[in-house]
Amino acid sequence: MKHIKITLGIILLLIVHTTSYGQAFSRQVTPYIAIQDTVVALTNVTLIDGTGNAVKYQQDILINNHKIAAIGKTGTIEFPENTTLIDGTGKTVIPGFVMLHEHLFYAKPHNGNYKGVHMTNTFPQMYLAGGVTTMRTAGSFEASADLNIKNLINQGKMVGPAMDVSTPHVERLGFIPQLQSLYGDENIENWLHYWFDKGITSVKVYNNITKEDLKKIIEVSHARNIKVTGHLCSITYEEAANLGIDNLEHTFMAATDFVADKQENDCVRGERSLNELADDDPKLLALMQLLIDKNVTLTYTPTVFEPYTNREVIIGGGHVALAPYLLAQQQAIYDRSIHTKRDSLSLLSFQKEMRRVLKFHAMGGNIVVGTDPTGSGKTIAGYANQRLIELLIETGFSIEESIKLATLNGANYLEIADTTGTITVGKNADLILMNGDLSKDIRSIRNMEIVFKNGVGFDSKKIFEAVKGKVGAY
Repeated sequence: MKHIKITLGIILLLIVHTTSYGQAFSRQVTPYIAIQDTVVALTNVTLIDGTGNAVKYQQDILINNHKIAAIGKTGTIEFPENTTLIDGTGKTVIPGFVMLHEHLFYAKPHNGNYKGVHMTNTFPQMYLAGGVTTMRTAGSFEASADLNIKNLINQGKMVGPAMDVSTPHVERLGFIPQLQSLYGDENIENWLHYWFDKGITSVKVYNNITKEDLKKIIEVSHARNIKVTGHLCSITYEEAANLGIDNLEHTFMAATDFVADKQENDCVRGERSLNELADDDPKLLALMQLLIDKNVTLTYTPTVFEPYTNREVIIGGGHVALAPYLLAQQQAIYDRSIHTKRDSLSLLSFQKEMRRVLKFHAMGGNIVVGTDPTGSGKTIAGYANQRLIELLIETGFSIEESIKLATLNGANYLEIADTTGTITVGKNADLILMNGDLSKDIRSIRNMEIVFKNGVGFDSKKIFEAVKGKVGAY
């Protein structure tokens, strides 16, 4: 039997334009492809398969025609002729991430505020380099651009993950000019169908809408089999759940249910009420149970809320990707934020939310994850996705649970779990090969080597190297 062996330290870059199963790639994409063979075997790896089951050691994984063809104890699978062998000794394989709160814009500091700038040429690449093989844009600044990027990726003309593209943020009033999308008596149904007909597959509602707005949005969207998520303020979680919303962003951090004397449809700040809320408050537990009963999924986004003190300036080591002038701005923000009372309060809120998320999960609540590269500008694509796994461990999840939250749970929500989300025979070969034993050292998540998307292996480090110093510029 003839095999071709590849060692990751001297990996062979196979610059070919078309695979045996027909996927063509442009000259802009092929330099980042490390493996494009028909039959590939990853041997002697540590496997965390995304199902939540225990870590498996000394495993072989066979990929054949972009599908996972076999999984078994090392040495027990018979490989076909001309199989490309990748020695995975000392390495870990997990499924490709399926993350549900991502954006293709970057929120950068501007005159004391934050301005969103579309990262057309960097973020799609960075997401894939960071292990994201499928993502949902939970709200768009430039929805048409996002749709075009999705199509270019599908055509093999851009590097990036599979994309579920959301509407622009649906809102009537807003503090960010790019976000307001509904005006006066504008017909919500016509507005939604305009985007659905263009290929939008998710809806994102934002802070300032009415209950009547949300009722209509859910009714129209569900009639087209499209789900609705929301970062809410004017509407409480209880109200949204009773109206039939599918998903709520930022777990409980955006809830205004506990604000005393809140008026209907008024957007009010809820941080203080959440900070004062006890972990076992009966009202909180009742809300959790209602969300479970109504099958509402919560998106956990700890990356965008991570405090500053004793943590990284740009989370996940992403400082290397920022344009120098932006990195200087971020360093200045960091320097004036650390060791302050405000940051101490942020830490308490951050830890409180971790306990709430663990409780909701323990009660049987549906949780998916995402990074939300907005906020103060220290959360950026790819690097933040890797950091998110570290924060799930900090939250208190096991490594098996953490990987499941970032893979299978997202696939279940998007209703694509029959093809991706776990390393299972018959599914698409969407998986990540990294150096190190992730079950023993969570920081191995930053050592990704090859990200397989639909059986094609992309060189993570080469992609990250190509965007160094460019984020914020374009």
